[in-house]
Amino acid sequence: MTQRRQVAATADAGERHSLYLPEHVGFLIRRAQQVHLAVWAQEAGPELSNVQFGVLNVLHRTGGASQRELCDALDLDRSTVAGLVARLEARGLVERARTSADRRRNLVRLTEAGAAELRRFVPHAAQVDASLTAGLSEDERLTLRRLLTRILDAHGHHVNGDA
Repeated sequence: MTQRRQVAATADAGERHSLYLPEHVGFLIRRAQQVHLAVWAQEAGPELSNVQFGVLNVLHRTGGASQRELCDALDLDRSTVAGLVARLEARGLVERARTSADRRRNLVRLTEAGAAELRRFVPHAAQVDASLTAGLSEDERLTLRRLLTRILDAHGHHVNGDA
């Protein structure tokens, strides 16, 4: 958007009845997420969702985590994580055990099958990232990641290095 159009859009935003969606960041982020899900389905298939992959990845990187820690690492709510863990446990990819220090706390760990599934999916996840950013130079990829991280940080959704 040119600076003049941006100023005009800002000046009359309260008077307009619609936005030009291709210049609206939220619209573009939602569409990019839709593309991500489609590329994930194409590259990785339906066996493991990108969020389930995230759980396995966090557990591998941390050696195990409580469900609360998974919530924090993946920026998901408790009920979503509980459902994810239950589905992964039913498939034998993770196991839950009460910690001896706090019997109310579940520790979630990868099983051998979960570690094998993670290893199998890492190349698919890398290919998803490569496919999504194929039209960008390496500098543009770094800029995109940096800008998305800044948006998340500005809204209190810090990107956790364990994810």
